[in-house]
Amino acid sequence: MQVKVTSRHGTVRQDAHDHIVSKAEKLLTYFERVTQVEIIVDFQHESARVEVLVDAEHKHDFVASDEHAEVTAAFDSALHKVEQQIRKYKEKVQNHRGETSMSGE
Repeated sequence: MQVKVTSRHGTVRQDAHDHIVSKAEKLLTYFERVTQVEIIVDFQHESARVEVLVDAEHKHDFVASDEHAEVTAAFDSALHKVEQQIRKYKEKVQNHRGETSMSGE
């Protein structure tokens, strides 16, 4: 899995960059078909807007964003939103398969 961090109108500190990459890599524990995670940090006046784009095999992208004064706080919140989307998608797929096999019996 590839993790890409991009920043606009500023730079991400190294400790924040490391935090972002390590947390993004944990998305594989939720969904093993994640192929790429792209994090875009956009520095605006006194806040940072973080957008998380997750590419997965056989599925459209998962997208979430949040804005906060701290980059890591905005990232953590956006990541939480993506995790919820992935869990909901996995649950939907697993329930769909379960219902299909039950009706086939």
